Amino acid sequence: MDSEVIVVGGGVVGLTTAVRLAERGLRVRVWSRDEATETTSAVAGALWWPYRIEPVAEAGAWALASLRVYEELAADPDGTGVRFVPGVHADTELAGLGGWAGEVGGLRQLPAAEVPGPYGVGLAARLPLIDMPVHLGWLRGRAAELGVRFERRTATGPAEAGAGAPVVVNCTGLGAREFVGDAGMRAVRGQLVLVENPGVETWFTAADGASSETTYFFPQPGRLILGGTAEEGDERTDPDGATAEAIVERCARIRPELADARVLGHRVGLRPARVGGVRLESEPLAGGGTLVHNYGHGGAGVTVAWGCADRVAELATEADPT
Repeated sequence: MDSEVIVVGGGVVGLTTAVRLAERGLRVRVWSRDEATETTSAVAGALWWPYRIEPVAEAGAWALASLRVYEELAADPDGTGVRFVPGVHADTELAGLGGWAGEVGGLRQLPAAEVPGPYGVGLAARLPLIDMPVHLGWLRGRAAELGVRFERRTATGPAEAGAGAPVVVNCTGLGAREFVGDAGMRAVRGQLVLVENPGVETWFTAADGASSETTYFFPQPGRLILGGTAEEGDERTDPDGATAEAIVERCARIRPELADARVLGHRVGLRPARVGGVRLESEPLAGGGTLVHNYGHGGAGVTVAWGCADRVAELATEADPT
């Protein structure tokens, strides 16, 4: 097959999509305003878990498809950035999860006495924990091996990209507000604190109910990531000092040694959430061609990236006139 596709967006969703399309034999170009290391994806924690993502049924299937890929990539953690790490999801009950949970090996309800902190309920799991700078580099390298070409540019809209390829894939994330005029896109601000790891080898998460505050820590090579926040509609990209102090304090309630951990840095990312959930569908481009949408993943882009990319590849192949 000798078709061409332009993928607009170079975060984890865009790069994963480019890989899957190229694996199908399509000629692919990626247009991205930013380098992968400058995208929201690079800031992510990033633990595999269907977090704050809709539609629920489809998201579960996308997440499981991605989980199977991460199981394979974990064979080379240094190269791919994917490791399986044990941890606890506090304030979560197995019965409240979707059908996807029954296909996650080792996921189990914990006795209250084994749940850290004040939460009382929680799950134990061994899940993919992804070092995003490494993983984004691996994705770009894999895409390049498959012949994907990269262009640093900002597309004004689908028509501009459509003039260069018969199939355009919209992986613009929060940029979909401008790229296709989607007023349903909203930023969910996430702030993190990077600290020197005092010896923490497991991850921990707690959503803290309906609050914009979350509590989590993820051990990554060379650092421990502490979080976090989920502030809808807040588009500040500079770290807030008081927020950072509160994040460390919450995490230290679970692991007291974190109170004195040396701070290495601060990060802020804007999760690309969407009213109505992920948009993954195709439509005709004005003047001919096909536009495939793949955006609105919120904080779960890493979790569903491969499953969504598989669906995009199907839609792009269906649209291919050859």
